[in-house]
Amino acid sequence: MIKVEAIIRQERFNDVKNALATAGFPGLTTYEVKGRGRQMGYTLTFRGKEQQIDLLPKMKIELVIKEEDLDKVIELIRQKAFTGNIGDGKIFTYRIDEVIRVRTGEKGENAL
Repeated sequence: MIKVEAIIRQERFNDVKNALATAGFPGLTTYEVKGRGRQMGYTLTFRGKEQQIDLLPKMKIELVIKEEDLDKVIELIRQKAFTGNIGDGKIFTYRIDEVIRVRTGEKGENAL
């Protein structure tokens, strides 16, 4: 099993979420986060004063999937999160040793 974490632009979140659900991956956890990468934010002029905005709002999506679905999920997230501009986001993957469904006690892929 693989955990996929994607940090994407907020305005692309609904497209990614809907595409994942349509493709058979409805279960996910989301967070509103702030961060920065290479773009290092931007400078905003407000009432004549410059302000450096260096932590930008993003959405973090987490889901655990079967290993054989990894390429499909990554490509789906990439396609739907893509704008072509700096700051489109990142996707991280991690191996998961065990998953246990709290309600039933099911383990492994059956718990997904």
